[in-house]
Amino acid sequence: MNGWIDDTNRPPSPSGLTGADGKGFVATMTDTIKTPDSVVSWVGRMPRATRPYLRLMRADRPAGFWLLMWPAWWSTAFALPPSTPDFWRFCALFFIGSIVMRGAGCTWNDIVDRKLDKAVARTALRPIPAGEVSVQKAILFAIVLSLSGFAVLVQLNSFAILLGVLSLIPVTIYPFAKRITNWPQAVLGLTFNWGALMGWAAAFGTLGPVPLLLYAGCLFWTLGYDTIYAHQDKADDAIVGVKSTALKLGNQSARWIAGFYLIFLIATGFAGSLAGFGWGWWPGLVALAGHLAGK
Repeated sequence: MNGWIDDTNRPPSPSGLTGADGKGFVATMTDTIKTPDSVVSWVGRMPRATRPYLRLMRADRPAGFWLLMWPAWWSTAFALPPSTPDFWRFCALFFIGSIVMRGAGCTWNDIVDRKLDKAVARTALRPIPAGEVSVQKAILFAIVLSLSGFAVLVQLNSFAILLGVLSLIPVTIYPFAKRITNWPQAVLGLTFNWGALMGWAAAFGTLGPVPLLLYAGCLFWTLGYDTIYAHQDKADDAIVGVKSTALKLGNQSARWIAGFYLIFLIATGFAGSLAGFGWGWWPGLVALAGHLAGK
């Protein structure tokens, strides 16, 4: 259902607040035409036996793993200059880890949500509710992906390994959040931005104000873009009885999203300053702010 772990084939821009036709944000999201979540691209040209599993891990939809990866890359950049070999090694590890762990998260989410997905047209043709992959096989697939992620994780220091293992707590909790809170997007933020802690931990074997500020800021970034995304599902969410910030905030969503993005920019800006970034850091953030505000 809602959340970037479950991204659709045509997600709205994470920064979009108004539609191309000039209508308000909420009206634009309400008018979005939904397409079946089984629509595929290059996956359809892969061997038939692999297709359900590639769809299960959203392999043809890279937005989710990019959103998982960027906080880890930012954290690495705050900790190390690009001139150091570890910078590129960590970026490569986080790139691979983001792909496989995003896939594991998607699979786990679909296992938990299989009954809800079956009741919604957009998700009814996903591999599990459509009967293409059994729950047992999906669990095995999630374990294989998780072990692949662990193989990446053990390339880091012991503190980072422990921290990475702890990330399984919010990953496990997230699919249940929409059943108990109006703010499942906040739980997604805690989950998807764990990399903001990992990059620094990989470099120094500890945490500090810089990664914690970045993590907090990225949480609000996720609150912004996933509230936009949740508006696409809010009618179905209301029918099946799950919760979201889109339903909670309603017509006030645009103002809240602007506030979320502002907090993200401020927290990230101070994190960069504490990391020793010079004056050139702030114009970059101003340009990012303009991008977020102008969409």
